[in-house]
Amino acid sequence: MPNFRYRYILASIAAISLILLSSKASFAAAAEENYKFYCSQCHGLEGKGDGPNATKSQPVDPRDHTSAAEMNKLTDEDIINSIADGGAATSKSTLMPPFSETLTRQEIAALKDYVRKLCRCKGK
Repeated sequence: MPNFRYRYILASIAAISLILLSSKASFAAAAEENYKFYCSQCHGLEGKGDGPNATKSQPVDPRDHTSAAEMNKLTDEDIINSIADGGAATSKSTLMPPFSETLTRQEIAALKDYVRKLCRCKGK
């Protein structure tokens, strides 16, 4: 009987662990999906700064994430801070909202990596 209880407890712990791990994975969206959902309205699906909200009536143009020349001027921390705290917090456009309450730190870091992929650059 004790052997059965021990096996039952181990099986229960394993099942609960699998459920928790799979639910975390299902809630964590891929960086590309997050970019398309949160960023593409201004920065465009391909990151060229030509999204549907990038109109001539805006006071500034959204950054072209495919421009290695421009993106190389930014550190990874600059990109992370812009995503997390919004444009105003980084002396950029106040039109860019902060996403620190919407995205996890891991999702923000993954978005930074995705932006680096778009520009094919490493930054300074």
